[in-house]
Amino acid sequence: MSLPKSMSYVAKMPETVAEWLEGRRVEEIECVIADMAGVSRGKAMPSKKFSREERVFLPQSIFFQTIDGQYVDMEIENQWTEADMLLVPDYSTATAAPWAGDVTLQVIHDVLNMDGTPVELVPRNVLKRVLGLYKAEGWTPVVAPELEFYLTKPNLDPNQPIEPPMARTGRRVASRQAYSMVAVDDYGKVIDDIYDFAEAQGYEIDTIIQEGGAGQIEINLIHGDPLKLADQVFYFKRMIREAAFRNDCYATFMAKPMQDEPGSAMHIHHSVLGADGRNIFNADGQPTDLFYSFLAGLQKYVPSAISLFAPYVNSYRRYVASGSAPINLEWGEDNRTTGIRVPLSGPEARRVENRVVGMDCNPYLGIAASLACGYLGMKQGLKPRSAMTGEAYDADHGLPRSLLGGLDAFERAPELREVLGSNFSDVYSALKHHEAEAFLQVISPWEREHLLLNV
Repeated sequence: MSLPKSMSYVAKMPETVAEWLEGRRVEEIECVIADMAGVSRGKAMPSKKFSREERVFLPQSIFFQTIDGQYVDMEIENQWTEADMLLVPDYSTATAAPWAGDVTLQVIHDVLNMDGTPVELVPRNVLKRVLGLYKAEGWTPVVAPELEFYLTKPNLDPNQPIEPPMARTGRRVASRQAYSMVAVDDYGKVIDDIYDFAEAQGYEIDTIIQEGGAGQIEINLIHGDPLKLADQVFYFKRMIREAAFRNDCYATFMAKPMQDEPGSAMHIHHSVLGADGRNIFNADGQPTDLFYSFLAGLQKYVPSAISLFAPYVNSYRRYVASGSAPINLEWGEDNRTTGIRVPLSGPEARRVENRVVGMDCNPYLGIAASLACGYLGMKQGLKPRSAMTGEAYDADHGLPRSLLGGLDAFERAPELREVLGSNFSDVYSALKHHEAEAFLQVISPWEREHLLLNV
């Protein structure tokens, strides 16, 4: 099939794009990037304009904006001149937007300064920076993220609690039904749309399961290149929300949307290949020193990186012993109470699972920070503590308990900030401090209920 001249760019894109089009003419292209929160930002344009390969710009100020839409003043020269960043299409990321009314494609763009260097504040560039450090050592990391999220009843009033969606029985879906196939069937239409959208986008889903919360779902993705997996999570978050909207419910990736239900994580599995393509965590069927050093790097640096894994005030509500999330950084084989788990596998597939990461994180930053912790452990030859053989919930709490506490720990880890990029780290810290302080100005229902007349 020959493409119209105005669609010649399709030849630069993955084959799945042409397969999805099946002779249809592209009407709109979305030129997108992920902001600090992982939200899609960019510009939409007609296909003909995109085909002319005109330069696309966005102001750098989008990276100075908090989750509540406020802009933060920092000691940055000419911060508010609204200097432009150059967007260059990464055609390998092109995929469909199958929920759109018109035939629409999305393309993630590289973000550059006018001299062609990467903009350090861009989360995708932060991940590329970390991957470059691995490459310099002859290492190739492999990751597999797990996506947990809730389907909920539409919440039109932020003052009201989040509620689970209505099941096909006419009753609210029940919690504590992990791995229940009946529970999955309760919202089968949403899952059908997720499968259909993923197929249209050329993505393969490994598994979908019911998690422990009411309306909580987990999607596991096929392991692979960290940048491609981060792109996929970025796309999936938007796609899952669109599938939910189509079925009159919400999909939320908030870490702890309901008080009495477990939180949502983005567990990340890691392994690392050497120059020979073999897993450096394994030698002659046994764990290597690098495997243990990667573990130790997570133990040492995850507390300092927690503000990237748990980026909002709500994120820290996950880390309670009764909530199924880890409360410390003990490690163990096939032990889901630990913050660092070594799953059952053959020696060649030996890997490390970081269970601390929240689903509310920016996927580029969550993966970058997790790999950075392991990288520092391997470079420094660190040794981990002894493996945990019992329930890690019986051990002491080993994670910061608040966003401000996490940011303080980030400030005290210059080697981690250097790996992620000092300019990025300064801006990220400033934004998160602003969000934490803004939350302290909000008076909660708990305070009104228990303090108004009792103190």
